[in-house]
Amino acid sequence: MRLILVLFIAILALGCDGPEPRKPVQTKSGSFFKASIERSRKLLEAEESKIQKIIALDSLKHYSHSNSGSWFHYLNVNEETNYTPKTDDLVAFTYDILTLDNDTIYSQEDIGVVTYKVDKQELFLGLRDAIKMLKENERATFLFPSSIAFGYHGDENKIGSNVPIKSTITILKIEKQEDNAVN
Repeated sequence: MRLILVLFIAILALGCDGPEPRKPVQTKSGSFFKASIERSRKLLEAEESKIQKIIALDSLKHYSHSNSGSWFHYLNVNEETNYTPKTDDLVAFTYDILTLDNDTIYSQEDIGVVTYKVDKQELFLGLRDAIKMLKENERATFLFPSSIAFGYHGDENKIGSNVPIKSTITILKIEKQEDNAVN
Protein backbone atom coordinates (compact mmCIF):
# COMPACT_ATOMS: atom_id res chain seq x y z
CA MET A 1 0.00 0.00 0.00
CA ARG A 2 2.88 2.29 0.82
CA LEU A 3 4.41 1.62 -2.53
CA ILE A 4 1.20 2.57 -4.30
CA LEU A 5 0.95 5.78 -2.24
CA VAL A 6 4.56 6.76 -3.03
CA LEU A 7 4.02 5.96 -6.70
CA PHE A 8 0.82 8.01 -6.75
CA ILE A 9 2.54 11.03 -5.13
CA ALA A 10 5.46 10.74 -7.57
CA ILE A 11 3.13 10.69 -10.58
CA LEU A 12 1.20 13.62 -9.13
CA ALA A 13 4.36 15.65 -8.56
CA LEU A 14 5.77 14.94 -12.01
CA GLY A 15 2.46 15.58 -13.74
CA CYS A 16 2.07 19.12 -12.35
CA ASP A 17 4.31 20.93 -14.80
CA GLY A 18 1.50 23.33 -15.69
CA PRO A 19 -0.21 23.86 -18.99
CA GLU A 20 1.97 23.94 -22.05
CA PRO A 21 1.14 26.77 -24.44
CA ARG A 22 -0.09 25.83 -27.86
CA LYS A 23 1.96 26.70 -30.90
CA PRO A 24 0.30 28.96 -33.50
CA VAL A 25 -1.36 27.07 -36.31
CA GLN A 26 -0.27 29.67 -38.83
CA THR A 27 2.67 32.04 -38.74
CA LYS A 28 2.50 35.42 -40.42
CA SER A 29 5.58 36.34 -42.35
CA GLY A 30 4.30 39.59 -43.83
CA SER A 31 4.81 38.23 -47.33
CA PHE A 32 1.19 38.97 -48.30
CA PHE A 33 1.61 42.63 -47.39
CA LYS A 34 4.98 42.85 -49.10
CA ALA A 35 3.52 41.36 -52.28
CA SER A 36 0.54 43.74 -52.11
CA ILE A 37 2.83 46.75 -51.71
CA GLU A 38 4.93 45.58 -54.65
CA ARG A 39 1.82 45.14 -56.86
CA SER A 40 0.59 48.63 -55.91
CA ARG A 41 3.99 50.15 -56.62
CA LYS A 42 4.16 48.51 -60.07
CA LEU A 43 0.57 49.59 -60.86
CA LEU A 44 1.35 53.21 -59.90
CA GLU A 45 4.54 53.17 -61.99
CA ALA A 46 2.60 51.90 -65.02
CA GLU A 47 -0.14 54.51 -64.58
CA GLU A 48 2.38 57.33 -64.12
CA SER A 49 4.23 56.17 -67.23
CA LYS A 50 1.00 56.33 -69.24
CA ILE A 51 0.24 59.80 -67.82
CA GLN A 52 3.74 60.99 -68.73
CA LYS A 53 3.22 59.78 -72.31
CA ILE A 54 -0.06 61.72 -72.52
CA ILE A 55 1.68 64.85 -71.20
CA ALA A 56 4.54 64.43 -73.69
CA LEU A 57 2.08 64.15 -76.59
CA ASP A 58 0.16 67.24 -75.41
CA SER A 59 3.07 69.66 -75.82
CA LEU A 60 0.85 72.74 -76.27
CA LYS A 61 -0.24 72.65 -72.63
CA HIS A 62 1.88 73.13 -69.52
CA TYR A 63 1.14 70.41 -66.96
CA SER A 64 1.96 70.78 -63.27
CA HIS A 65 2.22 68.10 -60.62
CA SER A 66 0.12 68.51 -57.48
CA ASN A 67 1.09 67.49 -53.95
CA SER A 68 -1.62 64.82 -53.95
CA GLY A 69 -0.16 63.04 -57.00
CA SER A 70 -2.26 64.32 -59.90
CA TRP A 71 -1.14 66.25 -62.98
CA PHE A 72 -3.12 69.21 -64.25
CA HIS A 73 -3.23 72.12 -66.68
CA TYR A 74 -5.42 75.21 -66.59
CA LEU A 75 -8.01 75.95 -69.26
CA ASN A 76 -9.27 79.20 -67.62
CA VAL A 77 -7.29 81.18 -65.03
CA ASN A 78 -8.81 83.76 -62.70
CA GLU A 79 -6.25 86.53 -62.13
CA GLU A 80 -8.68 88.71 -60.13
CA THR A 81 -8.61 86.76 -56.87
CA ASN A 82 -6.26 84.59 -54.86
CA TYR A 83 -8.92 82.89 -52.74
CA THR A 84 -9.13 79.12 -52.97
CA PRO A 85 -11.74 77.08 -51.07
CA LYS A 86 -11.09 76.37 -47.39
CA THR A 87 -12.69 73.88 -45.00
CA ASP A 88 -16.46 74.44 -44.60
CA ASP A 89 -16.79 76.69 -47.69
CA LEU A 90 -19.61 75.78 -50.08
CA VAL A 91 -18.35 75.24 -53.62
CA ALA A 92 -20.54 74.83 -56.69
CA PHE A 93 -18.68 73.07 -59.50
CA THR A 94 -19.03 70.83 -62.51
CA TYR A 95 -16.79 68.02 -63.65
CA ASP A 96 -16.66 65.07 -65.98
CA ILE A 97 -14.86 61.75 -65.80
CA LEU A 98 -13.05 60.23 -68.77
CA THR A 99 -10.57 57.43 -69.26
CA LEU A 100 -7.02 58.44 -70.10
CA ASP A 101 -7.90 57.51 -73.70
CA ASN A 102 -10.65 60.22 -73.66
CA ASP A 103 -13.58 57.80 -73.54
CA THR A 104 -16.39 59.43 -71.55
CA ILE A 105 -17.39 57.55 -68.41
CA TYR A 106 -19.59 60.32 -66.91
CA SER A 107 -20.26 63.57 -68.77
CA GLN A 108 -20.85 66.92 -67.06
CA GLU A 109 -24.52 66.55 -68.02
CA ASP A 110 -24.68 63.13 -66.30
CA ILE A 111 -23.21 64.55 -63.08
CA GLY A 112 -24.73 68.05 -63.16
CA VAL A 113 -23.74 70.93 -60.87
CA VAL A 114 -22.38 69.66 -57.56
CA THR A 115 -22.53 71.68 -54.34
CA TYR A 116 -19.81 70.52 -52.01
CA LYS A 117 -18.98 71.55 -48.43
CA VAL A 118 -15.19 71.44 -48.47
CA ASP A 119 -13.70 68.59 -46.41
CA LYS A 120 -17.12 67.67 -44.98
CA GLN A 121 -18.58 65.52 -47.76
CA GLU A 122 -17.37 62.44 -49.59
CA LEU A 123 -15.68 62.84 -52.95
CA PHE A 124 -12.81 60.81 -54.28
CA LEU A 125 -9.43 61.98 -52.94
CA GLY A 126 -8.10 63.54 -56.14
CA LEU A 127 -11.26 65.60 -56.68
CA ARG A 128 -11.25 66.88 -53.08
CA ASP A 129 -7.67 68.11 -53.49
CA ALA A 130 -8.30 69.54 -56.97
CA ILE A 131 -11.22 71.66 -55.73
CA LYS A 132 -9.01 73.21 -53.04
CA MET A 133 -6.47 74.24 -55.71
CA LEU A 134 -8.85 76.12 -58.01
CA LYS A 135 -10.30 79.61 -57.64
CA GLU A 136 -13.77 80.76 -58.62
CA ASN A 137 -14.34 80.74 -62.42
CA GLU A 138 -11.24 78.62 -63.01
CA ARG A 139 -11.26 75.50 -65.13
CA ALA A 140 -8.57 72.83 -65.27
CA THR A 141 -8.06 69.32 -66.55
CA PHE A 142 -6.62 66.80 -64.10
CA LEU A 143 -5.05 63.39 -64.69
CA PHE A 144 -5.56 61.16 -61.65
CA PRO A 145 -3.80 57.83 -61.05
CA SER A 146 -6.23 55.20 -59.75
CA SER A 147 -4.80 55.43 -56.21
CA ILE A 148 -6.31 58.92 -55.78
CA ALA A 149 -9.28 58.31 -58.08
CA PHE A 150 -11.60 55.42 -57.29
CA GLY A 151 -8.89 52.90 -56.37
CA TYR A 152 -9.28 49.16 -56.16
CA HIS A 153 -13.07 49.19 -55.70
CA GLY A 154 -13.96 51.54 -58.55
CA ASP A 155 -17.31 53.29 -58.20
CA GLU A 156 -19.23 49.99 -58.31
CA ASN A 157 -20.97 51.20 -61.48
CA LYS A 158 -19.10 52.36 -64.60
CA ILE A 159 -15.57 52.71 -63.22
CA GLY A 160 -13.74 49.46 -62.73
CA SER A 161 -10.91 48.43 -60.47
CA ASN A 162 -7.67 50.47 -60.63
CA VAL A 163 -8.74 52.81 -63.45
CA PRO A 164 -6.79 56.07 -63.80
CA ILE A 165 -9.05 58.92 -64.92
CA LYS A 166 -9.07 62.33 -66.54
CA SER A 167 -11.41 65.04 -65.31
CA THR A 168 -12.13 68.64 -66.32
CA ILE A 169 -13.28 70.62 -63.29
CA THR A 170 -14.91 74.06 -63.35
CA ILE A 171 -15.43 76.05 -60.14
CA LEU A 172 -18.62 78.05 -60.58
CA LYS A 173 -19.00 79.70 -57.18
CA ILE A 174 -17.27 79.70 -53.79
CA GLU A 175 -19.43 80.69 -50.86
CA LYS A 176 -17.05 81.58 -48.05
CA GLN A 177 -17.99 80.68 -44.51
CA GLU A 178 -17.77 83.50 -41.97
CA ASP A 179 -14.73 82.02 -40.20
CA ASN A 180 -12.87 81.86 -43.52
CA ALA A 181 -14.04 85.29 -44.68
CA VAL A 182 -12.38 86.92 -41.64
CA ASN A 183 -9.08 85.19 -42.35
